[in-house]
Amino acid sequence: MFFDRPESGEVAILVHISIASESEREDPTEFEELALSAGAMPVAYITGSRKKPTPDYFIGVGKLEEIAAAVQAHQAELVLFNHALSPSQERNLEAQLKCRVLDRTGLILDIFARRAQTKEAKLQVNLARMEWSLPRLKRAWTHLGRQGGRGGATRGEGEQQIEVDRRIVRKRISQMREELTQVRKHRATQRKERGRTPVPNAAIVGYTNAG
Repeated sequence: MFFDRPESGEVAILVHISIASESEREDPTEFEELALSAGAMPVAYITGSRKKPTPDYFIGVGKLEEIAAAVQAHQAELVLFNHALSPSQERNLEAQLKCRVLDRTGLILDIFARRAQTKEAKLQVNLARMEWSLPRLKRAWTHLGRQGGRGGATRGEGEQQIEVDRRIVRKRISQMREELTQVRKHRATQRKERGRTPVPNAAIVGYTNAG
């Protein structure tokens, strides 16, 4: 509704760049497992190294061309970066690659959203996704900017639209925070009531699906 970006797909290109200036580096093998957990189908893994990220694309022009060629060759619908990208970097990459771009944080949030079962867990994940998405909102009416003869007026309309979108998202974030507070209060009340009954409590600890 609020995003002017290509729809995501399963066929994915993975990108991992070793940055010399980073003290802690992400594990490329773990990233592939994350992509698979999110339902993606990796068809290429592009690697490289840089002293530091570029402000526009995170990567250099040469690596951007390499990724674009891989996207075209594999008809990929999604490019996953094993890094934290800024909203502007994501938008610039999507404009050049003509497909959805997602960074490591967005990928992890997507996995959490898929696996959330309880109402509280779903609220927590959706709230985190909304807060992560807020700075990534783009003008919904990009066609207005392409109309000739009304440049100043259309820019104003576009700016008004994105502000409306942001207000709607901020309102939804506020509502979700309140709803999450109420769910937690209700859970605390239930826990207190269970504590009053003479029934012993037990807990099972271990890895998910281990047994």
